[in-house]
Amino acid sequence: MSIKRKKIKKNRLRDLDPYLERERERYGGVALPSREFVLQILEKQGVPVNETKLLELLDITDEETEFFYRRLSAMIRAGQIIRNRKGDICVTEKLELIKGVVQGHSDGFGFLVPDDEKGDLFLSPKEMHKVLHGDRVIVRVSGIDRRGRRECKIVEVLERANTSLVGRVYTEHGICLVIPEDKRINQEILIPKEGAMQARSGQIVVVSIIQQPNNRAQPIGHIVEILGDYAAPGMEIEIALRKFDLPHQFPPDVDKASTKFPKRVLKKELVKREDIRHLPLVTIDSETARDFDDAVYCQQEGKDFRLFVAIADVSHYVSEQDALDKEAFNRGNSVYFPRRVIPMLPEVLSNGLCSLNPQVDRLCVVCEMYWTAKGELIEYRFYPAVMHSHARLTYNLVATMLAQPKGSVAKQHAQLLPHLRLLNKLFKVLQRSRKKRGAIDFETIETEMVFNDQGKIEQIRPVQRNDAHRLIEECMLAANVCASDFLQTHQQPVLYRIHDGPTEEKLLALRNFLKEFGLQLRGGSEPHAKDYARTLTRIKDRSDAQLLQTVMLRSLSQAMYSPDNIGHFGLAYETYTHFTSPIRRYPDLLVHRAIKATLAGQHYSPGDWHELGKHCSTTERRADEATREVESWLKCFYMQDKIGDSFDGVISGVTGFGLFVALDDIYVEGLVHISELPSDYFHHDPVKHVLRGERSGKSFRLGDRLRVKLVRVDLETRKIDFVLVDTQKN
Repeated sequence: MSIKRKKIKKNRLRDLDPYLERERERYGGVALPSREFVLQILEKQGVPVNETKLLELLDITDEETEFFYRRLSAMIRAGQIIRNRKGDICVTEKLELIKGVVQGHSDGFGFLVPDDEKGDLFLSPKEMHKVLHGDRVIVRVSGIDRRGRRECKIVEVLERANTSLVGRVYTEHGICLVIPEDKRINQEILIPKEGAMQARSGQIVVVSIIQQPNNRAQPIGHIVEILGDYAAPGMEIEIALRKFDLPHQFPPDVDKASTKFPKRVLKKELVKREDIRHLPLVTIDSETARDFDDAVYCQQEGKDFRLFVAIADVSHYVSEQDALDKEAFNRGNSVYFPRRVIPMLPEVLSNGLCSLNPQVDRLCVVCEMYWTAKGELIEYRFYPAVMHSHARLTYNLVATMLAQPKGSVAKQHAQLLPHLRLLNKLFKVLQRSRKKRGAIDFETIETEMVFNDQGKIEQIRPVQRNDAHRLIEECMLAANVCASDFLQTHQQPVLYRIHDGPTEEKLLALRNFLKEFGLQLRGGSEPHAKDYARTLTRIKDRSDAQLLQTVMLRSLSQAMYSPDNIGHFGLAYETYTHFTSPIRRYPDLLVHRAIKATLAGQHYSPGDWHELGKHCSTTERRADEATREVESWLKCFYMQDKIGDSFDGVISGVTGFGLFVALDDIYVEGLVHISELPSDYFHHDPVKHVLRGERSGKSFRLGDRLRVKLVRVDLETRKIDFVLVDTQKN
């Protein structure tokens, strides 16, 4: 479209743009009006502005028109402006519209999660028919629903989140539909005959969406990949990879780059590195570990200790903005599924050249620390080095050697035993320091799945944490604290691992709950981790300790990555970051680069640290959700042949619709629906975590023991349903 305009005047309105120079630098001398200035001009007009008038106001030339239209389109996608029914341009905020992300629900309704985080808005099933879970939209508040929630109507879809999805094929009367595996997407995808790829009913497929939903039509798609039968071994992981959009295949440029690495450390790479190959460093990991990030060694100096924590030097091989780095950023972290790992880096690095494998030279970054016998850190230093792991040890092996120093296992590693005993001695010192500091130590049960030859669960068993686990944990914590302190001291921005204390609302709820048990949490309006630790110590021998600990744990926020250092509440550190796992966590790789830059007297800036923090926190949550999903499916599959059996368990969650029960010894959780409780009207008290009968007064509280019978297992929804057999209170 070309519009004739008057000759440009010398003093143009757009020359008043305060961001003029920024735009010139960004676009090579061409300075379109900035977004901020466009919004300023629109707001000054006080009314919706006709497109032609806006072009004239800003003196947009014929040559600039196409580029300016692109800027307007970008502003529309960002939700800054919107076109009304006449096509005039309006400032979104002036229309009292709200931007946000759609969050779907399996029952057909949904919510808008606003960008300003000021409370979710309800979206009716009718409104949800226009969108899919994850879409970015603009809405207008339309009223209050019967439950007192703000309700809204969708004005504009800004961005579609789903271009493809994974689901199950259903064919009825010649019509092919795909029902998404993500139950937050409640709409079926219509598949035209030519796009069905001869997929059979019941198979799992990947669909490319060619037409998004609107208020008149359901979404339409083409099948682009047939994954196979629903119950095929490993299918649960294939589904999760696609459902959570986890990158799981390395692009060609990464594969190409991977072929160029040598199979061993080269002599030329040892320049300007300290040689610590003589130190008997060892790795201590689980039996199933394949990538070894860290190695440790301790030597005594008088009554004090010198601790060496050597970490794989991934940053030597992965350069900023190369193909490997871009893919590592995209993934954010490795994802550990039962029986399968989706690595952040290609295997040639993650299991090979970067992994601190035994009896081979490896490049590393060392944190060398000097600790007193009282657990005081006197000094530390970081330096690049070359090391040689003297052994690949496991937690169970080390625990056995420490517990039985004269046993057969210890004798097999006699040359390493003195070093391990010294490490253990330092661990005891650091553990006392941890308690003195007041770090919170929740006793949680971790489980592992044992599979048979067909790839199905044979057993779910607890992982017993021993002193070898805790020893390595303390060494890693120490190195991470030093890394954080080093970068903060040198005023080098970095991603801290932050953990905020409880919110005012959660703190009040926790204190009210503890009061019911004659307990209190000290610390006033801003309790310290030490206050939590003291309460945990007081309750550890009580029969209801697990209940009380669970409620205390739920009062805390999740840890995340951010350049704004607010400390780590749970660990009771004023400054903390992640340095020790660069093979499997992108934030650690950034920390390594920042340390190296600081050592060289330089300043490291990979971009917007806040955006990096958000991205890394998001990929971490994505990985957690995907692994939980897979574990839930596997547990459902495991329970299928146990319908009708009875089990003992404990109430692990109380909601308005029923009780979640975790089974003893099996470590599987399921629901007793409220309709299955004794005949009564039950009311939910979220503060006291209890369901109480109106007539009978009978109550079911978090932590109560129950006997239940398994009545239903639904693989599709990953739901396990129980009914009560008997109840017995603690």
